[in-house]
Amino acid sequence: MTGKKESANRHIQVRRIYDDAESTDGKRILVDRVWPRGISKDKAELDEWLKDIAPSDELRKWYSHDPEKFDEFARRYREELKDESRAEALEQLKSLVGSGPLTLLTASKRDDISQAAVLKKTLDSGKHG
Repeated sequence: MTGKKESANRHIQVRRIYDDAESTDGKRILVDRVWPRGISKDKAELDEWLKDIAPSDELRKWYSHDPEKFDEFARRYREELKDESRAEALEQLKSLVGSGPLTLLTASKRDDISQAAVLKKTLDSGKHG
């Protein structure tokens, strides 16, 4: 799923925080509300922890990472991103996009159906606007 005019300086990827940091990660941003179990701050090698951008507890619990609910979760989460505190965090994230590679980190078992994946798609779609 690559190829849509992705320039090297605007590369955004989603990874699990439990994976080792790589030299190609660029800025590493944790987008979970709760600090991941079993990870020290040193091992995480974070540039930023944007916990305000995470989905509400209510939405997170409803979703429970059920792949069948992902599309509806993504829709509801995009709505939540319009809330004042999340909108500010999203603007902060958008400001990092042009400064080189960006890695959105999550503790989710499946990063492809996580809030980080929704954020990546949101950031990718905003590149041209």
